[in-house]
Amino acid sequence: MNAIVFQQQSSLQIALKTTIQSIFSPDYFDFWVRHIHPTWSWQRPLARIVARKVEGRDSVTLTLKPNRHAKPFLAGQHINITTEINGMRVTRSYSPTLLTQQKDLFNITIKRIRGGKVSTWFTEYAKVGQVVELGEPFGEMTLSQHQKHLFLAAGSGITPFISLIREWVKQGAHGQATLIYWAKTQAELCFVEEFTKLSDAYSNLNIHYILTQEKPENQQFGERINQQILQTLVNNMNEHAAYACGPAEFVEHARGLTQMIVKDFHGEAFSIPVIDADTTQMVNIQLSKSNRSISVPVGQSILTALEDQGIKPASGCRMGICNTCVCTKQMGTTEHLLSKDQDSEIGSSVRICVSRARTDLTLDL
Repeated sequence: MNAIVFQQQSSLQIALKTTIQSIFSPDYFDFWVRHIHPTWSWQRPLARIVARKVEGRDSVTLTLKPNRHAKPFLAGQHINITTEINGMRVTRSYSPTLLTQQKDLFNITIKRIRGGKVSTWFTEYAKVGQVVELGEPFGEMTLSQHQKHLFLAAGSGITPFISLIREWVKQGAHGQATLIYWAKTQAELCFVEEFTKLSDAYSNLNIHYILTQEKPENQQFGERINQQILQTLVNNMNEHAAYACGPAEFVEHARGLTQMIVKDFHGEAFSIPVIDADTTQMVNIQLSKSNRSISVPVGQSILTALEDQGIKPASGCRMGICNTCVCTKQMGTTEHLLSKDQDSEIGSSVRICVSRARTDLTLDL
């Protein structure tokens, strides 16, 4: 796998940094040095927005130039991006897209979500010149070594796949790659021009668009993902590695249709499923570090329940991938919102963004 490579520190820079550290604290240094250059910092990974492009309806692509503290990432991985909105620091996870022309830049494509504070800010208010903070890359949906790849995307779940397809081309475009891309309307499709050029250049790259709320004359299907679509569009599916990205329901449906057939399955959901937050059944959560006890509905994710009561634990992707929100469960039973698996083991790790309480809990928070 080829990772994007950012500028490395020289031995002179490291020595200078050590000397300065003996005089200034990192926070003090960052406060003053940002007045000289917006992405200079002691050790914080920062990136400046250097370009903005409307990608589709309610979607924009931002080009970011990171500083030398940013970690390299692989095509298909995610990065937590932190910005300040109305005086509050907020973090969300996005899939960076590798650029083949400029190694020191990368893109993130963001679709505005109805009611989404962060996605609305990025799509409507983020401007060239503004600076964001970067987390470490995470995620295991990288390009496999198999010769045939099946990419299943719904909505903004397309973003990891433009990066993976570019990586497939960069590695020589061996074997075969098939992308099936679901969107509500033609206007919401992203990267169409690039996909058209790539499929014209590589006969072993097949691109299929399926619109669920429009019916173009040349479109064969208009339904959500199902077995008939896969059987019609994918030959010898058992020879493929499959990847799915989109809403949780889409990814779990794709998993059920393909996991027992394909060589490998990699799925990542950018949202948790909508659950019935039963407010009639309550459980108590004891937070051992902060010595607080709260009562929450069993239907809510633990993270949402805590935030609703003014408690702000560390969080990142909010979809169970980055592990920023992980804490230790000292007592009680939790249920994973996607797999429905229950865990009663004392001392186990809990990703509170994708878990809910089934009994009273004690958490190391």
